[in-house]
Amino acid sequence: MPSAVVSSQGAVAVLRFGRLAAMGVVAALILIAGVWASWGTAHHVMLTKGRESGTIEVTRCGAHTCSGPYTPISAGSQPRESVVIEKNVAVRKGQTYTVVVKPGSDDVVRSGPAGVLYAWVPLGGALLLASVVVAGGLRRTRAAWVMAGSGIALLTAVFVTI
Repeated sequence: MPSAVVSSQGAVAVLRFGRLAAMGVVAALILIAGVWASWGTAHHVMLTKGRESGTIEVTRCGAHTCSGPYTPISAGSQPRESVVIEKNVAVRKGQTYTVVVKPGSDDVVRSGPAGVLYAWVPLGGALLLASVVVAGGLRRTRAAWVMAGSGIALLTAVFVTI
């Protein structure tokens, strides 16, 4: 074989490996970012041992937050005149929600199945985005379909639950 053919085959192999490595890193970073964004809320909802839990009756809503009186459910939790919950599609004025108090604050997050699922919404979006990278950049269509299906299933579960 001429040396030009051998060197071009080597260059193609190096470029292919570089593409696979770069797209693998991008897909991994997207998924890590999704878990990181979700975990900020999810750990309060999923790891409730030792945390204050109760209910909030939403009485006031502003641009970004809602508030209302807190009624404790767990032992050792104290009633509060007002706690703050993030205003989103899952929170409406006049409704009562089960919540977990973030330690050292008067901020609360929804608990129960709806709270757990809602906390993982960023991961659902990351799965959808990473599936495009996996399909196009890594050319792993089966894995991409599994990731996209998981993301759609998670987001659909959130929509139905909330």
